[in-house]
Amino acid sequence: MMAGKRSLFWVGALSVAAMSASAEPAHWAASWAAPPAPPSLAVPNLPTSFITPSFRNQTIVQVVRLSRGGRALRLRLTNEYGTEPLRIGAARIALVDEAGRVIEQTRRRVTFAGAREARVPAGVPWVSDPVALSVPDRARVQIALYLPDDTGPCTCHATAGATGLASPPGDYTDKPFAPAGTFSARAFVSEVDVVTSAAPHVVVAFGDSITDGYQSSADADRRWPDQLVRRLATRGRAAISMANAGLSGNRILLDGVPALFGQSAVARFDRDVLAVPGVGTVIVLLGINDIGQKRATPVTAAEIIAGYRQLIDRAHAKGLRIVGGTMLPYEGAPYYRVEGDKVRVAVNDWIRSARAFDAVIDFDRAMRDPSRPARLRPELQSGDWLHPNDAGYKVMADAVDAAVLR
Repeated sequence: MMAGKRSLFWVGALSVAAMSASAEPAHWAASWAAPPAPPSLAVPNLPTSFITPSFRNQTIVQVVRLSRGGRALRLRLTNEYGTEPLRIGAARIALVDEAGRVIEQTRRRVTFAGAREARVPAGVPWVSDPVALSVPDRARVQIALYLPDDTGPCTCHATAGATGLASPPGDYTDKPFAPAGTFSARAFVSEVDVVTSAAPHVVVAFGDSITDGYQSSADADRRWPDQLVRRLATRGRAAISMANAGLSGNRILLDGVPALFGQSAVARFDRDVLAVPGVGTVIVLLGINDIGQKRATPVTAAEIIAGYRQLIDRAHAKGLRIVGGTMLPYEGAPYYRVEGDKVRVAVNDWIRSARAFDAVIDFDRAMRDPSRPARLRPELQSGDWLHPNDAGYKVMADAVDAAVLR
């Protein structure tokens, strides 16, 4: 057994060495992301799909859409909100075609310091070894994790906009299975990075449920950051690396209630933006939940602006370009208030005029009803008058001038 482990370690070490010795330079760039948040159990008025899943002696399979390709990739797993170590019994990745079929010749084992298993301590992320695989731009990648022990409520991204599959008991990382269940969270995977030859310039979309793509079509990659990547690719531009750091329910100033809405933006900014490999630009679209969600004293425009300034100063200290997105109209949403909308308008006016951000994307102007500017255009909203539909997310993507991304 020990000899086998040593052999596997040397295989992993040699693959890393081979990459390092390549004639082309190697740069890591984030190509996909889903920020984790604390688990949440059943609470009143919370959709059952938001309840955090757990797994035991099961393989879970998730498919992610990368933005930029490369000649190798690695996984960033997460047990950051776990209270016990997380054991990964096996892990594999494979490319998936547009019909959802695994391309068998691309199936690869994922290792951790050369070992097939990993024990992820409570409270931390865990990065895999590089996996040598030629990955095209906008590739779909299947990630299969075998979880032999009881995981407890997972460290998850609650609103994946995608369907995960859970197996019957056993390790199915290298073969198909009839699902024993499905789930709608991103479980234990928070980032996929790729190796590129050119120095990367990763764009992080940092926001709430509107950036997270809530109410967009499931399993279709119709969030506005996805549609922006697609738009630029179809126009013959070089692919951009996009990491979606949207987190449904997120606020700038306060942690989420319930917990799955995540730590405040000012608290998670270092992890979800500054620590992202290759980050060069961040687009901020936040504040509507600070205005709308209940708190003892309603938030003021000055408080939201102070939160923005924190993000701006910290981004600039790291040499990043930071772009401000104006908040969308929300009249008709369950938490709409006239006084709250006055705050939104005041903050948007500041975003446009203060020149504190390096550039501005006027999502508000692109999405509002010209005859009733406090609300979204009816044909672009999903039914709750807060979140766009697929067509609305496309309008948001089209509102982004590619020049602001560099």
